[in-house]
Amino acid sequence: MSWRTPNRRPAVQLIICIAWALAAATGLEAQQLTREQLEAATEAQVLPALELYRDILSLPNDAHFPEDMRRVIDRLDAAFTKRGFETSELETGRIPLLLAERSFPGAPRTVLFYLQSDGQPVSPEHWYQDDPYEAVLKENTNGEWREIPWERLLRARNSEWRIFARSASDSKGPIVQFLSALDAMERLGFPPDFNIKVIIDTEEELGSPPLPAAVERYSDRLAADMLVILDGPPHISNQPTLKFGARGIATFTLTTYGPRVPIHSGHYGNYAPNPALRLAQILASMKDENGRVTIPGFYDGVKLDAETKRILARVPDDETAIRATLGIGTVDQIGTTLQEAVQYPSLNIRGMSSGWVGEQRRTIVPATATAEVDVRLVMESDPDRLLQLIRGHIESLGYFVIEREPTDAERRAHPKIASFTSEISYLAFRTDFDSEPGRWLSSAFENLYGEEPIKIRTSGGSIPISPFVTTLDVPAVSVPTVNPDNNQHSPNENIRLGNFIEGIKVCLAVLAQDF
Repeated sequence: MSWRTPNRRPAVQLIICIAWALAAATGLEAQQLTREQLEAATEAQVLPALELYRDILSLPNDAHFPEDMRRVIDRLDAAFTKRGFETSELETGRIPLLLAERSFPGAPRTVLFYLQSDGQPVSPEHWYQDDPYEAVLKENTNGEWREIPWERLLRARNSEWRIFARSASDSKGPIVQFLSALDAMERLGFPPDFNIKVIIDTEEELGSPPLPAAVERYSDRLAADMLVILDGPPHISNQPTLKFGARGIATFTLTTYGPRVPIHSGHYGNYAPNPALRLAQILASMKDENGRVTIPGFYDGVKLDAETKRILARVPDDETAIRATLGIGTVDQIGTTLQEAVQYPSLNIRGMSSGWVGEQRRTIVPATATAEVDVRLVMESDPDRLLQLIRGHIESLGYFVIEREPTDAERRAHPKIASFTSEISYLAFRTDFDSEPGRWLSSAFENLYGEEPIKIRTSGGSIPISPFVTTLDVPAVSVPTVNPDNNQHSPNENIRLGNFIEGIKVCLAVLAQDF
């Protein structure tokens, strides 16, 4: 069942011919594709898929630059139009979403697929290649990734090779895997058993700010029986996986204030309060030494009964290996395992800033100190309530809490001032394993691999799916198709060649699965 599959170049053309001959003889429209047919059809698409992938990777896709996203939208519009889809742009007042639709005669269901087209910003100086948007093929030699000619893909392939580029995994890889699976279906003359709608998010890495309103506005256009999310990595073991939920996310920015401007620490140290120390004291007061949030009521509503714990325990996490990979000797005590931990809301300091460090260090009392914090949300907790609990905790420490810079009058009137601004990006979602998409997708994986995939109740990361689930009233399940160690959001993002090819096969298995 592992995706770490060996190379299959030998005799592959013979396999393809046999599969197509069998398909023609039996009538594909009347049967489920076999594992051999899925593999042969995928193999036939690998080289054109890699060229399409290389082309799409070359398009800069940082949503901070709408003109770049315009080119991405146009390219994907053309790709879906070429494959028989009707496309339209859903205006949002920002960067439009792209909707692609294709109906099939007699189809009993409509499946909405979610894809993401934007990527994280790049810092070229941290990439081990000239251009993060130019795909580079590499192999690992003695623990080091070394570039090899792209043309080697035309000959024997190694599933452990990797393609490095921004958005290689998050999330142009899934886009090309899906398009290539559509090509394979067309080549086989095997129409899906359902109508297809594809919504392409263009600002996911910015938190998808226009998405909730857009889903509400275009709910009739987006109507479907279920939602399939092609995003994210599988279980850390890199085995086939389905994810039935994800935590949501809210964020807040906390700033404390000292002197109006940075001042000499020799002249005013021991006299002017240091905002960095005050910020550290506030943040430290929010958690105990075991990593548990100490704010009363933060975990209210989350209860893991015996059945839920059994479901979580079925996920084959090797906790010792995970700690070794992360380079940590201990873990926070929220739940007893990784799977239990992600069922709870979290409070994470994602960045802090005050004064200067390193070669820029200065002997000053800083003027301000700022922390950026994310709060991962679960189904059982109200994000507005959590943010109010956090703000109330800061006020209980004696701080005058505002949402802006303090005025001179406020500085004189209040000895301790903090600015607190927050945002709720999107909520958590969770779908039952026994839901219709759960059963259907499990059947597709069983047809492909001969056994059920790993099923994860809630993914720790966040994806902007709750607007679809809430507004459209549809169940949603994630089908991850990229390697878990892909450096997403970081420099030197990559996709493992074996996962790229296997992802095409997974998408094809889903497209070919009947209801």
